Amino acid sequence: MAVLIAVAVIAQFVSTVSYSAAMGRDLPTVVANFFSFFTNLSNLSAVVVLALAGLRFFVRGRRLDADPAALATALAWVSTYMIITGIVYNLLLRGLPPQPESVGWSNEIVHVWAPLFFLLDLLIGPGRRRLPWKAALGAAVFPIVWIVYTLARGPFITNPTTGAPYWYPYPFFDPHTNGWGSVAVYIVGIALAIVGLACGAIAIGRARGIRSS
Repeated sequence: MAVLIAVAVIAQFVSTVSYSAAMGRDLPTVVANFFSFFTNLSNLSAVVVLALAGLRFFVRGRRLDADPAALATALAWVSTYMIITGIVYNLLLRGLPPQPESVGWSNEIVHVWAPLFFLLDLLIGPGRRRLPWKAALGAAVFPIVWIVYTLARGPFITNPTTGAPYWYPYPFFDPHTNGWGSVAVYIVGIALAIVGLACGAIAIGRARGIRSS
C-alpha cells in the first residue's frame, strides 16, 4: 500500500507539473501549491509510516507483537488524517469537475482506496498498541498548523490557473467565495471531526491493543 500510494502521488505530481509547464504557469508556485493540499501531505505521511511499519514487520521476522509507542502513535494520527481525507472528499468534493491535469486512478487511490485501507487496518490490522488518551490531542496539531498556514498563505499567492490574487487548496476554505463565516464553520466542523476520529482511533486501539504503552 505504501508503494501504491507513492506511485499515485508521483503520477499526479508529474501530470500537474507537465501540464502546468505546457500552459506556461509559474512552476515554483505550482509545486508549492501541490504540497499545500492536505490530501497530498496526508498521503505522503502515510507512505512514510506504512513503510516503517512494513519494514519493522519483516525485519523482526513477521512477529505480531505490539508496535512501538512512537510508531503506534504515528499510525493512529495518519489513520485519522487519511480517513478524514476520504470523508471530506467524498462528501464535499466528489461532485466537482476534474482539472485537465487530474489523473483519475491516482485520485481514486489517494481519496478512496488508501483511506479505506487505513480504516480496515484500524479495525483488523495486527500489532495494535494501547495508547493513552492524550495521544488523540496530538493528532490535532498538524491540521491546526496546516489550516493556519493555508489561511495565512492564501492571500499572497497568485492563482496559477485563473490569475486571481489569492489561492486556497479547497473551495470551502476560500473566503472570497464563501465568506469568512462559512470558512469558520468548515474549520470548526473539520477540527471536531479530526479530534473525534482521533479519539475513535485511540479507543479502537485500546480495545484491540496487545499491551498498554
